[in-house]
Amino acid sequence: MKPSHIEHIGIAVENLQDAIKYYEEVLGLTCYAVEEVADQKVKTAFFKVGEVKIELLESTSPDGPIGKFIEKKGAGIHHIAFAVADVNEALVAVQEKGVQLIDKAGRKGAEGLNIGFLHPKSTFGVLTELCDNKNS
Repeated sequence: MKPSHIEHIGIAVENLQDAIKYYEEVLGLTCYAVEEVADQKVKTAFFKVGEVKIELLESTSPDGPIGKFIEKKGAGIHHIAFAVADVNEALVAVQEKGVQLIDKAGRKGAEGLNIGFLHPKSTFGVLTELCDNKNS
């Protein structure tokens, strides 16, 4: 497995509309998509900066992953996502190298991407997401 590029950086926010306003009015970026991923209890907003996307994440439930993250650590960088040719193959490959997985198989995430997470205990404290590369 070799990532082709950084797919996006996920940032946990308490209020999506306030965060969108900051990214648009202060940084001059354009939000190109807002989407709710119900099974992950999250609402997302996407921005593009060069070839990398920024994904803002607002919890839709206090018991969702983002709600728990903000309760424990506060708002801020949540994860980094790498594009790979095949998420399922990549998950198998990293697990064979001793990496602890959160997802044993890919699942649908925002923007219709197949995704899988690696546990931060195995990735030096950084929650890592693997995403199918739309370009491969």
